[in-house]
Amino acid sequence: MGMGPRARAGCTNRPRATWKHQCATVLLLVLLSTPQALTQCRILTCNSDFVAATSDLGGGGVGKEAGNAGYCSALRSYALCTRRTARACRGDLAFHSAVQGIEDLLIQHRCPKTGPTAQPRLLPQAPLSGDACFYERNYVQREGRAPEYLHCGVFGDPHVRTFSDDFQTCAVPGSWPLIDNQYLYIQATSSPTRGDSYATTLTKITIIFKNWRECAEQQLYQAELDNVPPAFADGSTSSGERRGQQSLRVRSQAPGQHAEIWAAHIGTTLVVRQSGRALGLSVRSPRAIVESYTAEQDVQLCVWGCPVSQRLETPHMLPTAVSHCSALLPERDIYFQACLFDLVATGDTNSSFSALEALQDARNMITDPEKVHLQAASGTSVSLRLHTLLTVTVITLTLTL
Repeated sequence: MGMGPRARAGCTNRPRATWKHQCATVLLLVLLSTPQALTQCRILTCNSDFVAATSDLGGGGVGKEAGNAGYCSALRSYALCTRRTARACRGDLAFHSAVQGIEDLLIQHRCPKTGPTAQPRLLPQAPLSGDACFYERNYVQREGRAPEYLHCGVFGDPHVRTFSDDFQTCAVPGSWPLIDNQYLYIQATSSPTRGDSYATTLTKITIIFKNWRECAEQQLYQAELDNVPPAFADGSTSSGERRGQQSLRVRSQAPGQHAEIWAAHIGTTLVVRQSGRALGLSVRSPRAIVESYTAEQDVQLCVWGCPVSQRLETPHMLPTAVSHCSALLPERDIYFQACLFDLVATGDTNSSFSALEALQDARNMITDPEKVHLQAASGTSVSLRLHTLLTVTVITLTLTL
């Protein structure tokens, strides 16, 4: 939705600086009026960057690129930001309104669509003091309450429990980002479990803790099948000492099979473990950390789940698999269904333990017991080809049992 002729005329009849801020205000109100702007779609971030880039611009001749280069650069940056977030903003009214509004402003201001873009303004950072490197302690002191924590679990075939408590089973061979925000990057690699089967399993997990001011230097952790180390890649088990405590620590209950990583500066706990022939990852992180990503960081399985084309249904299961998984997981929830899927897809009873251990991690990380058990959503779509292949897998396993 663009601005009508009358609205445009009203803007252009005002003084130059006022015109700019009036138009920016109109765009801001349009974006704030739509709740979707505050969810997955990052259009509000684009808008904030645009307002910040134009808030201190002077007059400059309207329609003269030489005298108004700063404003045109800010508009081009705004347009670029909307293109980067377009994938997550499909169907979002605020997004489409902003796109049309930018087009109108580019035309009205006679700005070329190509050219330099505005550079982001970096705010000065004061030296850290007190408990700034200990996220939870600092948050409680500042807000008077504990932060809200979110949980993500990735395990088995792989199955993904997202931060928003969606549950999906995915066919995602290759490497995919699980988390990608300002503080943390986690990538998981999946490989086929057998020949031409579409079933995949986690075989490698890479975790990068990004450099953050005085609290933490960049640190790398890598786990592979049959090698879940009790230390970071450089051999250390801690780093980032401040006030006698470390911002990053690794410990293990079973070296080679289990590792728990605590990142104090972002209040985040990660558990990496091997169950059967698959790796698994469980994450507990504050909402503010989880949501600290930019428009470019738009692929995160823990945030949005798997691409729609890569999501699988749980196939019809064998009575023996149901009996086996019922003994391990009496609650008929997502973990029970994941156990069934893995057992049928791999034929390996050890694969069912990944769901059991993922459930145990969820119990440890989620404070509300009623939110631990999720029921799988109905109506999940799956392509005919994948469904046929899974059915063949079930029949083959039936004949061999």
